Amino acid sequence: GAIITCHDRIIGKGYNQRETMNDPTAHAEIIAITAAASTLENWRLNECTIYVTKEPCPMCAGAIINARIEMLVFGAYDEKKGACGSLYQLCADRRLDSKTAVKGGVMQEDCANMIQDFFIDQRKK
Repeated sequence: GAIITCHDRIIGKGYNQRETMNDPTAHAEIIAITAAASTLENWRLNECTIYVTKEPCPMCAGAIINARIEMLVFGAYDEKKGACGSLYQLCADRRLDSKTAVKGGVMQEDCANMIQDFFIDQRKK
């Protein structure tokens, strides 16, 4: 899942809805960013922090950078698709003019277990 805060207030949240929406872009981060931008009535999320369970993929990392989110905090690293420290480091790539700071591995084991349980449940549906 993903939560976005601005000045200690939750302004957007989302969870993975690819299967339920049949939408390959319906990742938690994208849904949370859309909600946060709507709440603020501004696509620039400059002073915001996004908290996510799993390291963002390249698409979500790009959306985080494009939304100008100040800080990304994530739990579990994603060795296969991670774009913020594992496989790629898009948020640290100055060629993308990224100013997003990253803190990964927060409650990593708990987040990894939560993700595993979520996807097991999704596949049963």
